[in-house]
Amino acid sequence: MLKYFHNRRKKGQSTLEYAVLTIIILGALMSVQVYIKRGIQGRFKSSTDDIGDQFSVGNQNSITNKYSYSKTRDTFDDGVTRSELTDVEQSIDTVSSNIISVESEKWNND
Repeated sequence: MLKYFHNRRKKGQSTLEYAVLTIIILGALMSVQVYIKRGIQGRFKSSTDDIGDQFSVGNQNSITNKYSYSKTRDTFDDGVTRSELTDVEQSIDTVSSNIISVESEKWNND
């Protein structure tokens, strides 16, 4: 009978040791959490800084025009609609971009 309680106590002791070990590991991870977040945010910031200048809505004008021209003949015969291209389809794209006074734009809060 005494042996039964001794084995049961050892089993409870090892369970308690695992619980304490888990609590210590979780506490250590939670205390380092702030530093890990700052490190990740710093890497993101340095990566975005390496990309280059950001887009500025106020200092760029862009005009895009698209014209499409085609000639077709549509026929309706016995409940069937048929459409035929009678001339070559033409498509014209024009893009003009104008950057205004990049030097005058202020990127920092100085």
